[in-house]
Amino acid sequence: MFFRCLGLAILALTLTGCAKNPVTGESQLSLIAEDQELAMGAEQYTPTQQTQGGQFYLDPELTLYVRDVGQKLARVSDRPDLPYEFVVLNSSVPNAWALPGGKIAINRGLLAKLQDEAQLASVLGHEIVHAAARHSVQRMQQGMLISAGVAGLGIALSDNEWAGLLMGGAAVGAQLALAQYSQGDELESDYYGILYMRRAGYDPTAAVELQQIFFELSKGQNPDFIQGLFATHPPSAARVKANQVLVNKVGAGGYRGKDVYDRKLATLRKLQPAYDAHDKARKLASEGKTYEALEEITKAIKLAPDEALFYSLRGQIYKQQKKPDQASKDFDKAVSLYPEMFLYRLYNGMNALELNNLDEARENLTQANRVVPTSIGFLRMGDVAAKQGKKDEAAGYYRKAAEAGGDVGNEARQKLENLSRQG
Repeated sequence: MFFRCLGLAILALTLTGCAKNPVTGESQLSLIAEDQELAMGAEQYTPTQQTQGGQFYLDPELTLYVRDVGQKLARVSDRPDLPYEFVVLNSSVPNAWALPGGKIAINRGLLAKLQDEAQLASVLGHEIVHAAARHSVQRMQQGMLISAGVAGLGIALSDNEWAGLLMGGAAVGAQLALAQYSQGDELESDYYGILYMRRAGYDPTAAVELQQIFFELSKGQNPDFIQGLFATHPPSAARVKANQVLVNKVGAGGYRGKDVYDRKLATLRKLQPAYDAHDKARKLASEGKTYEALEEITKAIKLAPDEALFYSLRGQIYKQQKKPDQASKDFDKAVSLYPEMFLYRLYNGMNALELNNLDEARENLTQANRVVPTSIGFLRMGDVAAKQGKKDEAAGYYRKAAEAGGDVGNEARQKLENLSRQG
């Protein structure tokens, strides 16, 4: 669907010209029709969520709260009829993003840094403007003028561990979520986001406060924010000044909602020590300190025994220790707690393949690639098919994996050659 829309948009280059920006009223390039814009966002919303941590499911009431705040702002936006959706993601990285069509996400890591509902409204209002003003679509269109293909979109992926393994539309969704906005887009989103806050009854001073905090943190090179919010939404002194000028014009004052925010964040704050232990364990594991990492992740599991993320990490640590049988139990547990999450399925499938549990490997890898297609998923599905004597099927998976670059693509091409030599 996405690539069909993309192809239609490229074809439209000769058929369309300028249109009005739905927010500012200014003329702008229009190659992608609104129905295509909506289709892109709807198609990529779930896979993009999953590449950024998946849903924070331990506190569904928190997601409902974020949705309620988001919808208050969406109703007073310049595109109130967009099919807005809001989700909380299970990532400690402080960040928020918007896909075309009003598909918006905020990480629990950013929620934990905010102080009241007005600050949350500032973040969500900002993202609503990005969607309403078609900022992602505009960046895509600029890429199309350079090249008529996805590789020419000119959008940089972060150093996300899955960046080089995502395939098809999932890769494009991740690019849109992780791409850095221009200064013009950021100032525009700040400006209209403050107007939306005012219309919805929030104190727009919260937007100035946040930008001031973010700017100070950026000078201190805060690592959490650098890999998250600052990578996609660069702060600046100009933004702080512009926000203050606008607030002076429209007037400060309005709802802050600190008491409500504190109540709604109570569960997340109670769980924070568990996520801190997880993050520490992940860092230790990356340094090869697997026994120390096991201690920390076991602490996290004791504090939050229903968090799939923790079992997945412990399974990975056991894999590092060459203990696939123990890893299998944790990967199974992660899948049982969050069966829709592609990453847990992928880990489970690859581990099952190592243990020669081919039916289990096939099931998990197939489910993983249905949600988020990855080159490593196709490669290992080829390995399963080859072990089961299904050479034609294996060749098809290897050809798909070979479309990727890097080590995965090279391995897939080598295995294709081996199959062809076997006749």
